[in-house]
Amino acid sequence: MAGLKEWQKSGHPARLWRPLPENRVQCELCPRECKISEGRSGTCRMRRNENGSLVTLNYGKSVPMTQECIETEAVYHYAPGEQILSLGNIGCMLRCDFCQNWTTSQARYVQDSHVMYYSPEDVVNYALKHNIKVLSWTYNDPIVWHEFVMDTARLARQHGLKNLYKSAFYIGEKGIDELLEVMDIFSISLKSMQDSFYRKHTAGRLQPILDGIKQVYAARQGGNGPHLEVSNLCVTGRNDNLTESRKVSDWMLNNLDAEIPLHYVRFHPDFRYTQVERTSVSFLEQVRLQAMADGMRYVYLGNAYNTTSTNSYCPDCQALWVQRNGLIARSFLQNGCCPQCGKTSPIQLPWKDSVSESVTYQITENFVNTTHMFRGPIQACHVEQQQESALFYQFISASGQPVGEIGTNGCIRFMLSKSDERAEGIRLYHPAENKLQVFEVYDRAHFPVTGAEQTHLASEDVPLNFLPIRGR
Repeated sequence: MAGLKEWQKSGHPARLWRPLPENRVQCELCPRECKISEGRSGTCRMRRNENGSLVTLNYGKSVPMTQECIETEAVYHYAPGEQILSLGNIGCMLRCDFCQNWTTSQARYVQDSHVMYYSPEDVVNYALKHNIKVLSWTYNDPIVWHEFVMDTARLARQHGLKNLYKSAFYIGEKGIDELLEVMDIFSISLKSMQDSFYRKHTAGRLQPILDGIKQVYAARQGGNGPHLEVSNLCVTGRNDNLTESRKVSDWMLNNLDAEIPLHYVRFHPDFRYTQVERTSVSFLEQVRLQAMADGMRYVYLGNAYNTTSTNSYCPDCQALWVQRNGLIARSFLQNGCCPQCGKTSPIQLPWKDSVSESVTYQITENFVNTTHMFRGPIQACHVEQQQESALFYQFISASGQPVGEIGTNGCIRFMLSKSDERAEGIRLYHPAENKLQVFEVYDRAHFPVTGAEQTHLASEDVPLNFLPIRGR
């Protein structure tokens, strides 16, 4: 164990593998199906052969649980505006050279200081305590966390919670079969329709991902399967053109159907691909119109602010169904139907009978305050408390004047996002002894590990990158 980080020293029995001669094992979780010699790890560096048995090194090892909203996971047709508990782990099945969560997804960069330790009971009890109804398996990618995901998701279902799986989906058929037993929502990132893109930039292959999406889609037939949405990250200089984007919508029309929501997602430069700009929003608007003209019914933009292309509209009469600003989603549906023409909406409202009461909060007098200002396209942040305690927040203008109502949150870590064009920052009120740290969120699926006091020194488009120059 000498030379190993703390998180690497303990393993948990893995699923989906078979023994081979000479104490070797074959992992069957992802399409690589690594054959691993005793004492060695697979390509993901998270699954190790110990004495002829496969163990996973990240069971219950996680970045901090974070309260967000369901739209951050490119899910627009299931419980709009619903609060979720986002859970990210360490490691990944892919090695994307543009990864926005590389500090936790790439095993060699994971620091012990980034790692929290949870049991399935810890996760479920935390969600119940904070009245969060959806567990979201997300960030770096949940595939490599399969054992912990399965155990926790099963427990969550026993307590009436829903499970959301946000993934690039480089997973084998057996793994998907197991996920279909416990997942209610799949949000799958289809990065490109070019196998060469996957091989060159992700160290993966395209076909297993297409097969996996079709496997989830097939499970929907009969009306009792999971909810499904698909997103396409438009990477500057690689697949951000109308031809490549059309290949995604054409594949969905030919292999799924026109009703599955499609999200074209804006990219920010990161990891080893930082010499370009963010994806053009005007390009994404063109792509959306093209996909809809070709027959897709529900097409959205991701990581884009100040656009109506994040709203949901009736495809028949164009009436507004759901309006989205930041983390706020306002539904105009009436009993699940269009308020204008009466069309039944495909947007699922599993808790449509619950009504949130409006509450007016008063800031506790002896609280101190911490202020965070937004920067350009970075219009969201994570707030992390030193201890679990209710604090207050209020959006403010550039001059520091209050914007909107006072809010409150008691989670250890939670997300706040600009939802009013007048808001230029957030003021947080908290006990002096309860220290806060604010993290800038560059994109909706970005899990930052470096505080805003440092990232403020970086570009609004490219986060700080601590890779050695020789490694670029």
